Amino acid sequence: MKLFTLGDGNAVEIVPHALEYERDLQGLVEANMEALLGVRFLASEYSTGPVHGGRIDSLRIDENGAPVVVEYKRGRDPGVITQGLFYLAWLTDHRAEFEALVRDRLGVPAASQVLWSAPRLICVAEDFTRYDRHAVREIRRCIDLVRYRFFGSGLLGLEPVVTSAPRDRGPGAGAGRAGRMPKAQRAGGAIGELRGALDDVLVAMSEDVRRIERKQYRAYRRLRNFACVGRDQRSEVVVYLKADPKIVDLVPGFTRDVSVLGHHGTGALELRLRTEKDLERAGDLLRLSYAAA
Repeated sequence: MKLFTLGDGNAVEIVPHALEYERDLQGLVEANMEALLGVRFLASEYSTGPVHGGRIDSLRIDENGAPVVVEYKRGRDPGVITQGLFYLAWLTDHRAEFEALVRDRLGVPAASQVLWSAPRLICVAEDFTRYDRHAVREIRRCIDLVRYRFFGSGLLGLEPVVTSAPRDRGPGAGAGRAGRMPKAQRAGGAIGELRGALDDVLVAMSEDVRRIERKQYRAYRRLRNFACVGRDQRSEVVVYLKADPKIVDLVPGFTRDVSVLGHHGTGALELRLRTEKDLERAGDLLRLSYAAA
């Protein structure tokens, strides 16, 4: 990715660079975690105790309730993935400790909804080797490799390099590679078929799309959710999108601003689908939401 300023009609490249210190990268990302990565704060430099002898850079929980370990490297470091997996293994062995932390920080309801089937590791670094990218695809854990670029003194770029997850294992399985939805989940007459057609459209956005199964909704994410599909509707399919309602021409009965209304899943724009024609009509909104995630 190249970035240019256009002054007086002349294109001048802004050369990207790594930050001088790793703590600067960590501080910048931690101050904007929800906007950048879609995860909420729990702890920074979290000690794993004297026996384990480690310190997790950032301990977080994502918008679907999955525990998240975030590790940072200012440059290219082949050890970032193995270090992160070391902490992810500790995390899954200390569930009660993590849930207590969630309860203290976010309350009892959040602690009761932790998605242990899909703990995540996010590695943020200047770059990754081809061996890193290959290894992540083979590990079968929820791992996101994110490349950062710092431009000038005030522009930060984040680029997902690889998003990996175990394959789907059925309802309630957590996060999985978003292949075609199983036939059994497409049952339910015309609305079931519409739900399946919507799934096909969302999955086709990119190979890095992941499907997350929750009791109340099904989420589709890259680094962050870009669509959440409700489960209980029988006469229509209700979708919540990341798209900004303020830049959308709202149509009564089809789209609605729910930024100040409570609902399951994430997203400020509500979309109601009743027919295949509605799905075709929603194409631009779905792509807009994907681009915003």
